[in-house]
Amino acid sequence: MQNEPRITQLPESPPRRISRAIPRGLAITGPILFSYGFRPFFLAGGSWAVIAMLLWIAALAFGWPIGGDYGAAAWHAHEMLFGFTPAVLAGFLLTAVPNWTGRLPVSGPPLMVLVAIWAIGRLAMLSPALIGVTAAAVVDALFLPSLLFICAREVVAGRKWSDLKVITGLAALSLANILFHHAVIGQDHSGAFNRLGISAYVMLITIIGGRIIPSFTRNWMKKFGHKTFPVPHNRFDEIAIAAGLVALGAWVVRPEHPATAVLATTAGLLHAIRLYRWRGWRTWPEKLLLILHLAYAFVALGLFGIALGTLGVIDEFSVLHLLSVGAVASMMIAVMSRVSRGHTGRVLTASLMTAASYAAILLAAVLRLLANVLPDFYGPLIVAAGLSWILAFSLFCWECGPMLVNVRRVAHGDGASS
Repeated sequence: MQNEPRITQLPESPPRRISRAIPRGLAITGPILFSYGFRPFFLAGGSWAVIAMLLWIAALAFGWPIGGDYGAAAWHAHEMLFGFTPAVLAGFLLTAVPNWTGRLPVSGPPLMVLVAIWAIGRLAMLSPALIGVTAAAVVDALFLPSLLFICAREVVAGRKWSDLKVITGLAALSLANILFHHAVIGQDHSGAFNRLGISAYVMLITIIGGRIIPSFTRNWMKKFGHKTFPVPHNRFDEIAIAAGLVALGAWVVRPEHPATAVLATTAGLLHAIRLYRWRGWRTWPEKLLLILHLAYAFVALGLFGIALGTLGVIDEFSVLHLLSVGAVASMMIAVMSRVSRGHTGRVLTASLMTAASYAAILLAAVLRLLANVLPDFYGPLIVAAGLSWILAFSLFCWECGPMLVNVRRVAHGDGASS
């Protein structure tokens, strides 16, 4: 067997928006997997998305006692919101924040420790009886605050005060995870902390997505000679983000109140208009871009779903999955595939396998919604949605896994994540 490639063989590319070149991945020697945050966390997140869903389907079909005393349903909800998803978020932020701040990325032993904290949390939650439910919750709750500390330190040190909005979203996620554990252990079934966690992810999408989607779209349009470009970020975008924050806050606290329906409908319209201003339909030839627009469309659809849920037209599980699968998971697989390609020197275009993974995750979102809308077919639709999810992330791991564990190729583009 050949020796594992080392970081010193070929460094990562320098960040794009800094005043001086900063070498990437030269701070340490070690496995290339730990040279940059996206590498271990995208691989771990994608793999856990598959494993956790397989375990959930097995629990439904065969009664496997996953999660032990924590409960299979609570375990599933937790691992989707605070297991798989934070890993992908960590991979993105640990790659994007150095670009934003011009500072060195977290790599080597510190990155290994952070990955270990995440992995130990997954083991603790899978079999909490080994150390006790409360202890397992404490172990799991360490990861998001650790990521928060690292990102906040970098943003403050780089004096990128505008990026504190992202730090606020991370803080909300950290709190939501802790409160989720408290609710499960205390037998609180209100679902408020599910809503808080999903809302935090959606807000991060509206903030970060509003930065990268029009930017990537503009660059692509310029390359192919388009004359009409996405509208630049302006006051309208700030109003849309603020409206989304208010609507999601109302949904977390008072999901049944009529005012929530009004706020959510208003926010949904604003975000639909915001998406229209980005000219996403022109990106149809490039699925690597199109999926970003489609995933963001689920933000608007999810806000409309909140309004329908408040009015009793659809149930809360439909709303939760419309946002968590349609918006959050779709956006994450879109970002994972783009960053994996760009930061490992691949061409920034979607292969057939990549496009298939996008189709699978979008299908999973639709099927999961239909499962609650068509109760007579609930069982088969749940399984079909789960299998579509598994297919989406399996295709990502199959295609991008080798990119993540091997040295960077000669760059074909910046592959930027921000």
